[in-house]
Amino acid sequence: MPNGNFLNNLSRYIGQTVTIFTTSGGQSGSGFTGVLAMVNPSFVRLITQIGPAPGCALGSCCDPNFGIQGNNSPGGQGRASCQVNNLGSVVDIPVDRIASFVHNAVGGSW
Repeated sequence: MPNGNFLNNLSRYIGQTVTIFTTSGGQSGSGFTGVLAMVNPSFVRLITQIGPAPGCALGSCCDPNFGIQGNNSPGGQGRASCQVNNLGSVVDIPVDRIASFVHNAVGGSW
């Protein structure tokens, strides 16, 4: 299949979860799974882990008294922690290194 047809087919799955296997060795040859975010003639981009929401929503960590209980110890009160432990991750895969990609049969356009 010519490269343009492959990229056109791949681009129909933008916004869906796919797995892309590469021709490289090691861990990267085992494939990357994520939400397909972008396809261009040079590379494809997968969002492999979503980062946290912005931290300054109403009633959030921006309030200096957020999560403080009567004894001045941090209190979760059922809310998310104010610490940012993960910023998310994105992988860019060169088109010429793609061996194959896997997608769901349901919900995709054939």
